[in-house]
Amino acid sequence: MARSIYITSPEGDTGKSTVALGLVDLLTRTVTRVGVFRPVARSVAQRDYVLELLLARDGVDLDYDTCVGVTYDELHADPEAALSRIVARYHEVERVSDVVVVVGTDYTDVAGPTELAYNARIAVNLGAPVLLVVRGAGRRPDEVHSVAEVALAELRTQHAEVLGVVANRCPATLLEEMRAALGDALPTFAIPDDQLLMAPTVRALMDAVDGRLVAGDEELLSREALDVLVGAMSIEHLLGKLTDGSVIITPGDRSDVLVGLLMAHAADGFPSLAGIILNGGFYPPQEVGRLVEALGQRLPIIRSDYGTFRAASAAAGTRGRLSAESQRKIDTALALFETHVDGEALLERMDVSRPTVITPLMFEWELLARARSDKKHIVLPEGDDDRILRAASTLLRREVAELTILGNETAIRARANELGLDISAAQVIDPKDGELHERFAHEYAELRKHKGMTVDRAREIVGSVSYFGTMMVQLGLADGMVSGAVHTTAHTIKPSFEIVKTQPGTSIVSSVFFMCLEDRVLVYGDCAVNPDPTAEQLADIAISSADTAAQFGIAPRIAMLSYSTGESGTGADVEKVRTATALVRERRPDLEVDGPIQYDAAVDASVAKTKMPDSAVAGRATVFIFPDLNTGNNTYKAVQRSAGAVAVGPVLQGLRKPVNDLSRGALVQDIVNTVAITAIQAQALASVPAASVQDSATADVTPAGTAVTGGIS
Repeated sequence: MARSIYITSPEGDTGKSTVALGLVDLLTRTVTRVGVFRPVARSVAQRDYVLELLLARDGVDLDYDTCVGVTYDELHADPEAALSRIVARYHEVERVSDVVVVVGTDYTDVAGPTELAYNARIAVNLGAPVLLVVRGAGRRPDEVHSVAEVALAELRTQHAEVLGVVANRCPATLLEEMRAALGDALPTFAIPDDQLLMAPTVRALMDAVDGRLVAGDEELLSREALDVLVGAMSIEHLLGKLTDGSVIITPGDRSDVLVGLLMAHAADGFPSLAGIILNGGFYPPQEVGRLVEALGQRLPIIRSDYGTFRAASAAAGTRGRLSAESQRKIDTALALFETHVDGEALLERMDVSRPTVITPLMFEWELLARARSDKKHIVLPEGDDDRILRAASTLLRREVAELTILGNETAIRARANELGLDISAAQVIDPKDGELHERFAHEYAELRKHKGMTVDRAREIVGSVSYFGTMMVQLGLADGMVSGAVHTTAHTIKPSFEIVKTQPGTSIVSSVFFMCLEDRVLVYGDCAVNPDPTAEQLADIAISSADTAAQFGIAPRIAMLSYSTGESGTGADVEKVRTATALVRERRPDLEVDGPIQYDAAVDASVAKTKMPDSAVAGRATVFIFPDLNTGNNTYKAVQRSAGAVAVGPVLQGLRKPVNDLSRGALVQDIVNTVAITAIQAQALASVPAASVQDSATADVTPAGTAVTGGIS
């Protein structure tokens, strides 16, 4: 039987969706199947945005209609029949879930005490303990205490079990006082208010004033409007009142204001606007329109027939929502929940224990948590790619790593502002200018003098973002680098072969993929770099892969793969694997390794009993070493596509400092995961005594073969 938790409040505007989102995220990294349920939805025709937000989360695999109990109309028509239907619909979700998050009603059209009592009745009939959410905005701690006490009394009157109390949207300066005011009888938490979560999008404002986009980029309508300002005054007075993310409502016949706002938006030192609404039904004459077009701004310009008062009133009454479309809001909400709510305490109260299986979501969350525990500095060379900026915003908001982004600072920050992303905490460096460029040129020339490198030639080379980023890592200005969203594999990792070089005792740079199956995580190597490694190199790859697995909490049991198992086959390819297996045993007797072994014998216990009954690895391998790139690359892609596995990687190994390559088709979450992996690798290297990571050679490091030129990942 699934366990459940019922989130309710005694009033509106408490921000229950933030708490619900945080709980769903907490549970998806704890159990395999998370269900969500909305006992009462606004209507059938208008979909519930809170439910859609939760259903969009990875780890929640349910359809919308299954997760709705009744509508408000059905509830008003017959409350008892509605309650029976809610219970029946809930059990449909419960049957296919390990845990269910139930989100109570929204106080749209029913009196507060009546609605809270009905929520309590629902919770009791579902057997779900209640997490009470009260609003802290605009209240003193004693007022929050009073509201919570009245609500708790009502819940207890209805015999509801209360799990804890959250004071949400509290003034940031009163968090501890708010939490203390709630008392110690139950687990209590206080979450600060964040303006962004209540901010409407520019598109929502456009809809509110019945406007239409007449200029600018439609994509930027999804940006949050952090303020709305009526700008009917002269431009010299208006400029001092502008703030980042604001939308300006101004009469459409004020061409001077429109042009002034566009110029201020583009100028250094002035706030980045979210949009301009031209009201009154006017639009500047053709000559001004041509000037606006010539300025080349992407800022949305909206035309509305509303007068100034009506437009301002409509905009002021537009509420922002925490929806699935706003990744920045989702990141903000999750960061607030993670920082201010003790998730482990809630899980303990719910009696939810961690299972033995490891799902992809659990693995990804563990990556972020481990990276966050000891933040490292990662350089992202491809600052002109929107995916990098979106990933950077997520990484910074979730406090996963410190970041340096390479590129033109003005252009990068302007684009981030256009997209509504906050990368203010990131350092932005232009690799072609400044003192670092000259310093890196001299350092690189010294490193490569045995190849005849000159300072003049080095100046050209280190202006490349990949070389510049690698020099930052080499000289300790960053702990690791992640690139490849735009550039080829060779462009990304060739500088590391020249500059960073391999760890002592390792002759080859190789890679692994973390293959996240439905219930476990396996390590595949090498699937991205070396086409045809020798037996000695294959042994190196196996040892490096085992060490990488251990770094990420996977107990290494190494299967050296071949087309035959044990002594059953012969041939040059089998002998290579047999020799490599012997070398691993000789060099690392502490590792569990077996080979040659076929994939089925390595992964399936029943096959292992027949083919290799005495093996400690067969049937339970966690690290799979492929004999060549052809086999490895095809196998990982076959498993990824056929078994629905999540492939995280490639993760480079064997370098003295972490540099990792992205696929050019990488999604934002792929970039986030790879940065977290790189940070964890940096943590592990930081714990190794400095003397053991000195250069193992001065010669260039080159992988076996030429796969790095193809960008096959």
